[in-house]
Amino acid sequence: MTSVARPLIAPSILAADFSRLGEEVAAVAKAGADWIHLDVMDGHFVPNISFGPQVVKALRPHTTLPFDVHLMIEPADPYLEAFAKAGADNILIHIEAGPHAHRSLQHIRALGAKPGIVLCPATPPEAVSELMDVVDIILVMTVNPGFGGQKFLTSQLSKISRLRDMITRSGRDIRLAVDGGIDATTAPLAVKAGADVLIAGSAIYAHADYAAAIAALKPQSAE
Repeated sequence: MTSVARPLIAPSILAADFSRLGEEVAAVAKAGADWIHLDVMDGHFVPNISFGPQVVKALRPHTTLPFDVHLMIEPADPYLEAFAKAGADNILIHIEAGPHAHRSLQHIRALGAKPGIVLCPATPPEAVSELMDVVDIILVMTVNPGFGGQKFLTSQLSKISRLRDMITRSGRDIRLAVDGGIDATTAPLAVKAGADVLIAGSAIYAHADYAAAIAALKPQSAE
């Protein structure tokens, strides 16, 4: 697998200081982030609760960067419009969270956002083979979703490679993202496998120098 020329870096605000989220979003934007990743969790689909569309709306004035909203909720359909209106540029749903992913992705696009599909570690890449014509982003979870700070699952590297091959065969411009345990060590592995969006939380927000932390996630071969 050929390394991606330059992966996009999407800091996950799940690892930020929640008492000053607006400042934290603006800070990583200034430090060189490409997207802002927002994890929405419902305590049902995943064993954690984060925030809803009102927080997305409140953060929207703090940066012009794309908001990459990852809905770890079940069902997702009743909330798609609210997140689109709140300022989500990308809305990602889980293939495991409902029976009608194709329809949900079409709805997201109709709302003016880019549709994305997410795969948990146990879900094979073939699960999204019939969605390649309606999806703009595919996200591979390299941890089991719900909590930050988990260890990267190297078993997912082959899935990333297989999805990259599927994207190439589709002939479409589909972003391939990874989320979970991404740091300066695992980022090059993900990029080599075919990822072109790296989502990272503690690897950025746990450091005092956000610009240096973001730069460290970009593989040397990509410079």
